[in-house]
Amino acid sequence: MKDTTRHQGKRRQLVDIIVKKGITNPQVLQAIGKIPRHFFMDSSFEDHAYQDKAFPIGADQTISQPYTVAFQSELLKIKKGDQVLEIGTGSGYQTAVLCELGAKVYSIERQQELFKKTKLFLSKLGYRPKFLSFGDGYKGLPEYAPFDSIIVTAGAPFVPKPLLSQLKIGGRLVIPVGDDPQVMTLFVRVEATKFEKKEFGEFRFVPLLEDKN
Repeated sequence: MKDTTRHQGKRRQLVDIIVKKGITNPQVLQAIGKIPRHFFMDSSFEDHAYQDKAFPIGADQTISQPYTVAFQSELLKIKKGDQVLEIGTGSGYQTAVLCELGAKVYSIERQQELFKKTKLFLSKLGYRPKFLSFGDGYKGLPEYAPFDSIIVTAGAPFVPKPLLSQLKIGGRLVIPVGDDPQVMTLFVRVEATKFEKKEFGEFRFVPLLEDKN
């Protein structure tokens, strides 16, 4: 695994692209500019790594479009040391971005082969999430709740109640809701039983599946 000056140049171009699309958070841009996305993809697809596109990674999953990763990460408003729950570890690229932002990351993956592969791979790269779990993302991780924020990286037909209940007061849930395409939705827990909801346009994700273990 090599990260050459050519790769670094392509990453700078990618950062320019997502800046033009409206991403402004300097820490998020820095993370996208730093993380070698080509490491997270099959080497035969290396040329596609720095296009602003989603890409298949096996097990019917994709590595999200860099703009989407940046958009969701920006919406989370992560502060160093925040406890963040990620639903859908996938390739681990979004996990790495969250780690770069200084989050204590708890992540759930429901595909066994991806879970095993990504767990090994992240530690090889030096990323150490607090906890990686093989399981059903709809249930969240109540034993580690409450979280400062929760990010869902798959399209959810509805908003899972356990995820809302695992947010701190002031906590943020960023989730793509709907069938195809999904609407990127932000929920902020303002009181124990009160949530503010904002919608941010259409995105496309692979579906979030329930009870599939």
